[in-house]
Amino acid sequence: MNYTVATLADTAKIEAEMDVSKRWEEKTVYEQLRKTAKKFPNRPAVSFQLKSGFKDKATTLNWDALVRKVTQAANLFRSLGIEQNDVVAYLLPTSHETLITLMGGMTAGIVAPINPTLEPSQIAALLRETGAKVLVTIRAFPKSDVAQLAAEAVLQAPNVKTVVEIDLLPHLSPPLSWIVPLIRPKNPINHSANIIEFNSALSGMRSDELDFKEGHEDHYCAYFHTGGTTGMPKIAQHRHSGVLYNGWLGDAVLYTEKDVLLCPLPLFHVFAAYPIWAGCLVSGAHMVLPTPAGYRGDGVFDDFWKLIERWEATFMVTVPTAASQLLQRPVDADISSLNAAFCGSAPMPVELFKRFQEVTGVEIIEGYGLTEATCLVSCNPKDGLRKVGSIGIPLPYTKVRILDCQENGEIIREMEIDEIGEICISNAGINVGETYTEKAKNAGLYADKVFFRTGDLGRIDEDGYLWITGRAKDLIIRSGHNIDPALIEEALAGHPSIAMAGAIGQPDEKTGEMPCAYVELNAGTSVTIEELFEFSNKHVPERAARPKYIEIIDELPKTAVGKIFKPQLRKLAIKRVYDEKLLEDGLDVTVKEVLEDKKLGLTAHLNKATYDIDDMLIKKSLGNFIRPWTWSE
Repeated sequence: MNYTVATLADTAKIEAEMDVSKRWEEKTVYEQLRKTAKKFPNRPAVSFQLKSGFKDKATTLNWDALVRKVTQAANLFRSLGIEQNDVVAYLLPTSHETLITLMGGMTAGIVAPINPTLEPSQIAALLRETGAKVLVTIRAFPKSDVAQLAAEAVLQAPNVKTVVEIDLLPHLSPPLSWIVPLIRPKNPINHSANIIEFNSALSGMRSDELDFKEGHEDHYCAYFHTGGTTGMPKIAQHRHSGVLYNGWLGDAVLYTEKDVLLCPLPLFHVFAAYPIWAGCLVSGAHMVLPTPAGYRGDGVFDDFWKLIERWEATFMVTVPTAASQLLQRPVDADISSLNAAFCGSAPMPVELFKRFQEVTGVEIIEGYGLTEATCLVSCNPKDGLRKVGSIGIPLPYTKVRILDCQENGEIIREMEIDEIGEICISNAGINVGETYTEKAKNAGLYADKVFFRTGDLGRIDEDGYLWITGRAKDLIIRSGHNIDPALIEEALAGHPSIAMAGAIGQPDEKTGEMPCAYVELNAGTSVTIEELFEFSNKHVPERAARPKYIEIIDELPKTAVGKIFKPQLRKLAIKRVYDEKLLEDGLDVTVKEVLEDKKLGLTAHLNKATYDIDDMLIKKSLGNFIRPWTWSE
């Protein structure tokens, strides 16, 4: 059922009809899958192509075939000792089998997706933290190191008793399907876990019904780790009700069974798993997965518009960095089927937003979600006013408050219209008191006992639209991945010349932010920037977290209690990056100062040039950065 949602009044009408708990009868994701398969047995559910070409081999599963595969996978995991509270982890690129694992793991027990771009030590830590008994990964394959990463991680995670390997070979056509077995990379196995092959094991399992009685209480079905490059990721717990809530939203306000969603985002991330896939699951829409690496796959950007034409996609799924790359390719195909592009993961610069719509003719629906909320919180209404730069209005049954809170969650006061404070949310995806698996990490997370404190700073305007202006949490967000600054600061602090280090995210046109560091030296010591880069590359464990800029300053700005004052460092970084970009583009303009705007957050104030400069030149130069600019008075 599709509702028209244009304003907050429309969401209020939906909420007044009934309580959210009565919106769906199904208690589990598997029940919903069976319902959709019964309703649309022969309609396409998911398609996958290993290579990106317009005519490359693609495989499609209809809803009947999908429910049979998921049933087999759930039965397989139960046969491997997975009970309701046990964990099936997966370290996988994108494919049919990834989706089958996601849903089969949710049905047999708890599924734990892991980002395959992490280091083996981080993967192992997540395997140990979740207590995973089974790990699903891929068999060694050319141009992929996932199998090797998995083998190394399992060696450090003795709790993993079985490794299930998926071979991507069946997704290839000759002659590549003949060549791959000859060039398949070696993968020395040193761990003691039992290894089985996914598809052959599935073939021996019952496909018409489960071999076990599924629990019907609202239990946990998924563990998603936060971010991709934090020092020690937190693990968020998701219940069936949270997944079904996201699916219901997709069906209620976004998709029908006739929609086709081209989704090059990974299934270890909540954006693809819930708003996209769960929305398809409830509505019956068709999800298309181009290449195992999605946007990072060979040829995907070059072939993207032709893929839209091939599949007659009605929606595309993107993130700001990908949208920027797509603008560098001509729209060389018939994309008239497209209704809109969903954009999430990180804020989209306003000028990039406008330019994308001008060049492609495709409307962008920008939204906001969190791993901790089982994703969806708000989005610009498909049927109403889309305010460029905002993240829209809260979705039905989601409440958003802008608050000033103490560390323990006690509310100091609620902010007025357009006044900046911490974004706090409540909806069916929030597990109050149990957001993270580690109980200690839930302390102080909730305002008024039910509103999750996001750590994001923002405001709500007079029309009820939500705007993100910054972060209360001290995080660097690089291409949608969270980086803990402590990871960088602790590493640099180990250098004998460094007294103190402060790490922040500096503006970046492609990734949103890149890690950078400011350091204060011990008295009487000296060190070169080159030496500091060499040191950080050696001691910061995660490649994505290694600073791309390091600066030595006489004294780091500090608060009254001696803490590093990060807002001042962010101001320094914005001025430096913007000045460099303006100079590079030959514009006689500099940043006079960076000030905290009540509505926009940190804003660069530019000096007027000695001659008039067209605003459009400035927009072209700085338009891909997240932080706004204005002319100085």
